[in-house]
Amino acid sequence: MRQAGIVSVLGGSAPMPGSPAYQEAYTLGRLLAEAGYTVASGGYSGTMEAVSRGAAEAGGHVIGVTTDRLNRWEARAIRANPWVREEIRFPTLRERLIHLITFSDALIALRGGIGTLSEVSLAWSLMQVGEIAVRPLILVGASWGALLRQFYGNGEYIRDQDMHLWQCVDGPEAAVAALNGHAGTEQESDHA
Repeated sequence: MRQAGIVSVLGGSAPMPGSPAYQEAYTLGRLLAEAGYTVASGGYSGTMEAVSRGAAEAGGHVIGVTTDRLNRWEARAIRANPWVREEIRFPTLRERLIHLITFSDALIALRGGIGTLSEVSLAWSLMQVGEIAVRPLILVGASWGALLRQFYGNGEYIRDQDMHLWQCVDGPEAAVAALNGHAGTEQESDHA
């Protein structure tokens, strides 16, 4: 299997096995591994578990970026999901967040909660100001595009060119196709 780079998959911890969101993440992980990508995630449950499982079962390498902070917040020991092959652990959530979005070659976001929104926002912002190199930021699901276009409004605070730092797609297959389309080309986005 060729080595195509590291893709950080962002998403929530809520999806349970058997749910459509879990299956979507599982499929994404499988497709990424089959395309030769290393899959990274926050390493825990929900979307993170599903994408890890899909990638691992397809023979891919899975990285879990975890944190001691969640153990203190939950007041119990939280372990990386069983499909993680390489765990990178940080003391704080802030360090985990920065690593997850800066060490990868691309980012794909599924639906999630406040943490997922913060990951997407930070990646977008750091690319905007040149703190990190522009890389594919692929958002799966129409709700992402609607949210970011609403935030854009009339362009009073966000420049048009910054709206081209992300791309919104319909599902896992389209996300991997878009990712593969970024290889050696300028990033394009769907903001119509």
